[in-house]
Amino acid sequence: MQNVLYQLGVRDDSLSVEEKAFLDQNGYLNLGQLLSPAEIETIKQRIEFLLAKEGEAAGSELAASANIRYPKELGSDRLADLVNKGREFDVFYTHPKVLAGTAHVVGQELKLSSLNYRAAKPGKGLQGLHVDWHEAVEPGDYKVCNSIWLLDDFYKANGATRLVPGTHLKAALPQNVMTNPLEPHPDEIVIEAPAGSVFIFNSHVWHGGTTNTTGSPRRAIHSYFCRADQGQQTDQKKYILEETLQRIPQAAREVLAV
Repeated sequence: MQNVLYQLGVRDDSLSVEEKAFLDQNGYLNLGQLLSPAEIETIKQRIEFLLAKEGEAAGSELAASANIRYPKELGSDRLADLVNKGREFDVFYTHPKVLAGTAHVVGQELKLSSLNYRAAKPGKGLQGLHVDWHEAVEPGDYKVCNSIWLLDDFYKANGATRLVPGTHLKAALPQNVMTNPLEPHPDEIVIEAPAGSVFIFNSHVWHGGTTNTTGSPRRAIHSYFCRADQGQQTDQKKYILEETLQRIPQAAREVLAV
């Protein structure tokens, strides 16, 4: 896998020493604006097309997870299996900075678990603090890592993601520590950054969406990775289309584990 990552542009200095230290300590990292305004607009147009095309079935692939069941989330728009839904989405699992950050968290033996879209609708979007794994893990034994790609500006009023820095080091689940994970945590921060920015976070950090109090949806794409020895949220071998295989390079296929 080291050679695959190298082919996709990952280098030892893809993240600075300071960035790696911040990620280790806090469990998240702002990678900066990796998408241009033109790229964001193209992606948004594709998403609107897919939402209209799929209708009530949008995001239904999430329910096919072998390990975790995802009922349709009220108050949000969802799309899943974006790997197969347009070349616009290839960058989300092949960008070298995202791969470098993921490899720093879970190790170089990694693969994409799922590539999904979530938009918190006006008045909705609140999630309890949670982790993206079914049990607490010891510090360093990380199974999963997520990246959130901001398609809109993120700020407190529009349902931006909150997280509690350092909680990946606690080996504890929020539901076992907090009286009510829906309530604010005294140490939580809210991601605030312009559209096009990408945040990577150790998925064992406590995190969740907040309420969108504006009149517009708050849109993001999540490229979610796991260690190579873990099951994928979306079984890429099951869903992969021949046209996708023909479009992407061999290194990208390796990241998908197909």
